[in-house]
Amino acid sequence: MKDSTSRTETGTRTGIVMSRFGARSSHAGSLIAPGALAILLWLGGSQGALAQKPPAQAPSSDELRPLYANAMDVDEGKHLARTTCSNCHGAEGLSTTAGVPNLAGQRSVYLYRELRAYASGARDVSAMTDAVKFLSTDALIDVAAYYASLEPAQPAAASDVKGSADPAQAGKAAAAGCAGCHGEIGVSKTPGTPSLVGLDPKYLVAAMAAYKSGQRKNDIMKAMIAPLAEANLNNIALFYATQKPVRAQTAAPGNATAGQALAASCAGCHGAQGISGNPATPSLAGQDAQYLAAVLHGYQDGSRSDATMKGLAAGLDDGAIKNLAAYYASLQPQPPAVPKSLTAAQWAERCDRCHGINGNSADPHVPALAAQRADYLEKVLDAYRSGVRRSPEMAAMVDVLSENDIKNLAAYYARQKARAVVYVPIPSR
Repeated sequence: MKDSTSRTETGTRTGIVMSRFGARSSHAGSLIAPGALAILLWLGGSQGALAQKPPAQAPSSDELRPLYANAMDVDEGKHLARTTCSNCHGAEGLSTTAGVPNLAGQRSVYLYRELRAYASGARDVSAMTDAVKFLSTDALIDVAAYYASLEPAQPAAASDVKGSADPAQAGKAAAAGCAGCHGEIGVSKTPGTPSLVGLDPKYLVAAMAAYKSGQRKNDIMKAMIAPLAEANLNNIALFYATQKPVRAQTAAPGNATAGQALAASCAGCHGAQGISGNPATPSLAGQDAQYLAAVLHGYQDGSRSDATMKGLAAGLDDGAIKNLAAYYASLQPQPPAVPKSLTAAQWAERCDRCHGINGNSADPHVPALAAQRADYLEKVLDAYRSGVRRSPEMAAMVDVLSENDIKNLAAYYARQKARAVVYVPIPSR
């Protein structure tokens, strides 16, 4: 006869094995006792998963109760899930609805914690709160254990989930219409038309946005930029920022030597050699001279609005403006400091520190990401970035991600193979 306090019930199906230890009422408080050791095994997986960081604080016994669910509990969870959750999450926890996550094979402790958050209103999603607010604690445990016992989703095919193109390459395509005036790689060959190389992406995006809104007056520029989405503006700016900068291929009427003396008052903002150290202020080195002259005249006559520039330009006559423009046109432009783009795999290496190798979490508190719906992962990352979902750790991670990075990272995890785990608590001696 098996003692009820030491019975092990193991549910097995293709690709998923979850170990259950005894009745949860008698063991829930003893999963991790002082001196206890927990063993985690991948089914055909990597030992590298054991390198995951442990939780910062010892978990409470209550939140670990799903690990002790037995076969009867899982069966009860199945009935509850099919009547309460299946319309959105699928009959077997495999979602077919955009933005709704797969739950099959997810870590049970994580699911239980999130269900409690919805039930208490700590997470404000009315559909979820309405679905679970009347469920007891035991019912939430049963549902979490049921979904954790299921075979996880298969990885998405590459043809079904594609990340965004390299942003610089996407910018090159979006900038095709700009080449006629600004040059193929942003080096102007047309007097009066600015070069776009050597400019910080933040400045260039702001300048394009000003034309789009009408703050800067130019009918041609407004018509060109009006149909472009913000992502396209960012990609165009990045494309030009990554090109090798050379001086504009245009004549520079004026005396560059005389202009150097006049440039002393400009160096504080635009840099001693015309290389700005402030992303909001343009570099002037190598810029088309006639364009620079036209800009200074614009500040003088009010067609361009900036109090500082208006004051500086007010005392310049035509000769001084030509000389100043010639000086800056003679300087060698430099590439702006653009953060190196990381691939999705490189970003994932950082995420894997908590979420496990290839998104297969070895910590029952941390959600697995492998084979999750890409659209759901994008939605979650955007929610952390906007503050809708709060986590200091996640906020720090996503704050540096671009829209392109988020799409590629979500697509990367959607293509990973989800692996089952067995959690084996070892009682202390």
